[in-house]
Amino acid sequence: MNATPAFPDLSQIHVLVVGDVMLDQYWFGAVERISPEAPVPIVTVNNGERRGGGAANVALNIVNLGAKCTLLSITGEDNNADELEQMLKASGVNVVFVKSPDYQTTVKQRVISRNQQLIRLDFEQLPDESLLQDCHQHYQDLIATANAVIFSDYGKGCLKNISTMIDQARENQLPVSVDPKGKDYSRYRNASLITPNLSEFEQVVGGVIDDLQMDNKARQLVTELNIGQLLITLSERGMKLYQQEGQIHYSPARAREVYDVSGAGDTVIACLGTLLASNLAIEQILEIANAAAGVVVAKLGTAVADVVEITDALNRIREQK
Repeated sequence: MNATPAFPDLSQIHVLVVGDVMLDQYWFGAVERISPEAPVPIVTVNNGERRGGGAANVALNIVNLGAKCTLLSITGEDNNADELEQMLKASGVNVVFVKSPDYQTTVKQRVISRNQQLIRLDFEQLPDESLLQDCHQHYQDLIATANAVIFSDYGKGCLKNISTMIDQARENQLPVSVDPKGKDYSRYRNASLITPNLSEFEQVVGGVIDDLQMDNKARQLVTELNIGQLLITLSERGMKLYQQEGQIHYSPARAREVYDVSGAGDTVIACLGTLLASNLAIEQILEIANAAAGVVVAKLGTAVADVVEITDALNRIREQK
């Protein structure tokens, strides 16, 4: 059996993450009766957790890979932003938050009983133009020290100027990776990599009935938008990468169990966007990203995969070959 290569040393890679951050709150409890006020379950809360979501989760995944990370986003001047900032800094993320007292930090509250999510409450608002301008100014300063840029688009408004940001990063010869949102991918033109899941991809190109149609539409999108690479995540089927030169790389799913897929896209974009700044072959990059995704879908909620967990997953994969 061939010896398993060590996980790549990413300590000299500095990734700039720009996008929508949020505080993910989880309330756990038991349901033993229905409310007399309305036909809804009563949850007796016995535990709670708070985690970094969106672009914050991407940043946390990056530092857990051993790379350096700066996170740029827009938040309110509130306790939720302070908690996010403390959480991120404690994990080694360099945090640059553009704050305003007139803006509220995005919060997602989830109520869970017996591993079943009962409801999610979202608190959010769009940033105004002055906040976007301040954010863009910080961005122009920060790309000078980055080796790669990752945009985490959750549709909360922080990336309204992403087209210009992509072009500026490419002018600096930086690999640019995007976790996309919405139906208009023209705003991601010239990116090095975009990573939609199949459902998101179909929102843009229309439904696909088989792999051949998916391949054709993926190649067309890559050409139309001048994208270096397009990665489509296919849930239990794995992931497929389309390169501008025409090559297609397929990586089957590696998860031993699937517990919660939320946040898996954050892990995938963190791995791919960081490793694109390394000298690894694309096949190795895909293998690592797929292994990392398999780790986090076995965890509840937004989660990260560290070097030890990913290395263990890679060992199992390679033993099976």
